[in-house]
Amino acid sequence: MSIGLHNSEFKNPVVRWIDQRMPVFTMMQKEYGTFPTPKNFNYFWNFGALAMVTLLIMIATGIFLSMNYAAHTSLAFDSVERIMRDVNFGWLIRYIHMNGASMFFIVVYIHIFRGMYYGSYKAPRELLWMLGVVIFLLMMATAFMGYVLPWGQMSFWGATVITNLFSAFPVVGNFIVELLWGGFSVDNPTLNRFFSLHYLLPFVIFGVVFLHVAALHITGSNNPLGIEPKGPQDTLPFHPYYTAKDSVGLVVYFIVFAVLVFFAPNYLGHPDNYIPANPLVTPPHIVPEWYFLPYYAILRAVPDKLGGVLLMFGSILVWFVLPWLDRSPVRSMRFRPLARPFFLLWTVCFLVLLWVGAKPAEGHYVLIARIATAYYFAYFLVILPLLGRLERPLPLPESISRPVLGGGPLPAGAAAKPMEKA
Repeated sequence: MSIGLHNSEFKNPVVRWIDQRMPVFTMMQKEYGTFPTPKNFNYFWNFGALAMVTLLIMIATGIFLSMNYAAHTSLAFDSVERIMRDVNFGWLIRYIHMNGASMFFIVVYIHIFRGMYYGSYKAPRELLWMLGVVIFLLMMATAFMGYVLPWGQMSFWGATVITNLFSAFPVVGNFIVELLWGGFSVDNPTLNRFFSLHYLLPFVIFGVVFLHVAALHITGSNNPLGIEPKGPQDTLPFHPYYTAKDSVGLVVYFIVFAVLVFFAPNYLGHPDNYIPANPLVTPPHIVPEWYFLPYYAILRAVPDKLGGVLLMFGSILVWFVLPWLDRSPVRSMRFRPLARPFFLLWTVCFLVLLWVGAKPAEGHYVLIARIATAYYFAYFLVILPLLGRLERPLPLPESISRPVLGGGPLPAGAAAKPMEKA
């Protein structure tokens, strides 16, 4: 072999020639072929791969849509209608992109809740978790700006209401609002800025996803038991075992996605967005897209504007410090009999906030939102720290292989092992 060339083991001469000079195939084989993964993954571990596939779909369809979109207040609405009516398969591309946003959030929400249930945010995976929260925040910003682009009634008024929230911040609030608007109201400069950022941010998300995956491959994956592999007997190579399992999940996912696109493409949208934006006519009930509704409910649950804005942002920022709020030495809720019902109740509260966010901010809806908001924050700031001190976890299995191969946990009298450090 010539000096300076990588020692490639691939048989294909073209692949080997490339790999000797730039060992990208060796890296892919190491990271996605022989990479050791715990042998007890369940189907909740499919959703990370589904999120990656959905991101690629959103980027591809967004590029094609941008070729026919006009980022101007007098042309935007008609350009979207032209895409739907005159561009070859434009209706299909737009419906995939529009519903892909909802599918993306569904997949990511399940991915996040799985991480919370199985303790995937605990050491040594704190940075992995924090990068995931950054991805979610970027997704929210990208989705909000994308919702403005059709320039319908809900697009315009949603942009007006949400951007005005920043005016609640003292001193810098009005400056931030005018910076977002590019003037003194939501108008053409606003639409241009949002279109540019909506096009850019998915590529930023892709970059952070790369860091997210890199951090995962350093620390290794968590698993339903929440214990670290003890050796080769606890792991399987990623390919073909989990590529096959991910493929099954991907087929089911595409079926659900196709049903939504072809049979109910507007089910998750708002009919007012098929009315051109009119600054002189306010819709009777302004609501964001469904995936923002829990945070919208938290915002409206507080009578003070600044307090509501701070709680809305705090409801996501608190996720950053979750690894340090939960001090239990055990990761998985399977072995935490007290923490499990509290987490399930938190999930119910999240769904209640999602429901209340679509309702008018009046009557009993406000009371329900306040109760759910109180428990939302109490779970992170009070319950989890106390459980870390007071809860007595169940005994952990000796290894991943023991329950997988039919063994049980340690004897009833044995003490639970503390969570291993990588």
